[in-house]
Amino acid sequence: MNNSGAYIFFVMGVSGCGKSTIGKLLAKTLSIPFYDGDDYHPETNIAKMSAGEPLNDQDRAGWLRTLNRLARENAATGAVIACSALKVSYRDLLKEGMETQTKWVYLEGSFAEILARHRNRKDHFMPTDLLQSQFDILEPPTDAPGISISKSPQEIVSEVLARV
Repeated sequence: MNNSGAYIFFVMGVSGCGKSTIGKLLAKTLSIPFYDGDDYHPETNIAKMSAGEPLNDQDRAGWLRTLNRLARENAATGAVIACSALKVSYRDLLKEGMETQTKWVYLEGSFAEILARHRNRKDHFMPTDLLQSQFDILEPPTDAPGISISKSPQEIVSEVLARV
């Protein structure tokens, strides 16, 4: 790994790209904990998204700080955290104090691919109507090449491990 401890993998991308699926498989493969960032949204964020309103930077700030704290708590053992991390400023907040331990897994797909996945989702608070708003603010990372969501979950995890 590295001399600061274990890696914290942030599996990122727009809603419906497969963050939870890939994150769980990666965590299982590495025998480290998995955390779904959606589980850490405050009720106000969930209510806003459920009502079809996109979150703004202010809505996300506390949530991102919570996920950074979670990452720091797992610095010694490593962890996988699924989080959209759509903007550079969000990723900067997520990795604060953990720059050398942070690894980004950017799941990349077209709007049409992800829209089709969204339509097949059940029991998720994020309505399909908000997908475009996520694409609109997405700032793809320059330090983590995208991994196509058209690959199988195992192929994606294998690619992630080959890059580390």
